[in-house]
Amino acid sequence: MKKRILAYLAAAVFALSLTAGCASKEDPGEPRTKENGTDSSETDTKVKVTLNEVAHSIFYAPMYVAIEEGYFDEEGIDLDLVCGFGADKTMTAVISGEADIGFMGSEASIYTYAEGATDYVVNFAQLTQRAGNFLVAREEMPDFTWDDLKGHLVLGGRKGGMPQMVFEYILKENGIDPASDLEINQNIDFGSTAAAFAEGQGDYTVEFEPGATTLESEGKGYVVASLGEDSGYVPYTAFSAKQSYIEEHPDVIQGFTNALQKGMDYVQAHTPEEIAAVIEPQFPETDLETITTIVTRYYDQDTWKSNLIFEESSFDLLQDILESAGELAERVPYDDLVTTQFAAVAAQ
Repeated sequence: MKKRILAYLAAAVFALSLTAGCASKEDPGEPRTKENGTDSSETDTKVKVTLNEVAHSIFYAPMYVAIEEGYFDEEGIDLDLVCGFGADKTMTAVISGEADIGFMGSEASIYTYAEGATDYVVNFAQLTQRAGNFLVAREEMPDFTWDDLKGHLVLGGRKGGMPQMVFEYILKENGIDPASDLEINQNIDFGSTAAAFAEGQGDYTVEFEPGATTLESEGKGYVVASLGEDSGYVPYTAFSAKQSYIEEHPDVIQGFTNALQKGMDYVQAHTPEEIAAVIEPQFPETDLETITTIVTRYYDQDTWKSNLIFEESSFDLLQDILESAGELAERVPYDDLVTTQFAAVAAQ
């Protein structure tokens, strides 16, 4: 895998960029007026939609393109973007009504459905089709194979979360037992593993961006494998809402999906450099060169779908991964937890 050496981004800066990015551009309680760029009469025609995202990451570039290019405004949506910092928190916000729409791993919708939720959450648009994390080693390993992890300590993710489950799925697909062939540390908070690895913990670490680039630029780690490439096409993240919200606001869901599709179309038709320039305002603590490098890495591995249709084969693979991880006692019906009607219209 290509190495791109850039300026070091400290873990603390990463955390700040997450916090900054997940906040709305304006105070949610401040009405838009001519003074801040939008006529107040225009606001009256828009529907306020609160979107809770699991994390603020360059991994989700098409969504930020839709925001920055004004596609939600075009669809009559006044979007309030907030961050849940975890699928469990994002799901809680949607179930409680604090958020209208959630953006997270679809495993969360499966868990709540399996637990017997009545007004359960339905996935209506899939954004990413590959995992967004990378395996980082302490030295360059051009001939790396997954067998190289045997007998070593890896800094992993939260039990039951998609990053960890995809990692374990890859191990098993390569004949490696996650419980006995290696040691996986799952006790380090998300966003802190890169710093822990830089300080000497672990032989390998599984990192999202910009953690992987951070370690490479400091010379303290090297990307040796892409979990996105090695796990295949996985429905990693999707947009969802409660059944009742979708039934009561189909026009809002359609407009929201239309805006997202425009973002997907932009990403498909533009270069990583152009995409990075558009989403740069979403990541004020990260320089444009670093954003471009990260977008390129995701772009090259075919991270984003050309449409938002959540196909049944993808849902089946997701349940395969959950079963493999021991997180799913009984499979749940695709037709209950996924609707493709809005994505299909948007893709036309």
